[in-house]
Amino acid sequence: MTFRLALFQPDIPQNTGTMLRMAACLGVAVDIVEPAGFPVSDRAFRRAGMDYLDAVSIERHVSWARFRDAFSGGSLAGRRLVVATTRGAVAHTDFSFRADDVLLMGRESAGVPDEVHAAADARIVIPQVPGLRSLNVAVAAAILVGEALRQAGAFPKLPAGETLQEPLA
Repeated sequence: MTFRLALFQPDIPQNTGTMLRMAACLGVAVDIVEPAGFPVSDRAFRRAGMDYLDAVSIERHVSWARFRDAFSGGSLAGRRLVVATTRGAVAHTDFSFRADDVLLMGRESAGVPDEVHAAADARIVIPQVPGLRSLNVAVAAAILVGEALRQAGAFPKLPAGETLQEPLA
């Protein structure tokens, strides 16, 4: 089983497209918990995701209840639900991610409701400067997915002998 990113009722197609593009590039599957605040086939959503949408595995869940059902005997059975929230109980840098975790990002406008918090196996937060409300959800997802993949040693590997660029002299 591999790490998954889940989006809870996303509001903004551009943020969703950005997270899907990131997931495609890093080999992370995505779950979208509907209803979304836009049609999932919306042109802005496709524009933000560009041609990367064809490279990411996306599973859509028609409701929170159906998403939860997937954890008990469905496609997500045996996995932990890790909720990213400004009301997190532990800093993401102190949390021990597992390679099969499902990281749930909340709505841009409202985060996740109390019932989602209650269902979580863990609630994590990205520490930030006091007095500031929150990071953009796509930026937060990138930080958290990066840390989870780093801990699990699950970043995509470069082909043997290749580098992304020549080292600077």
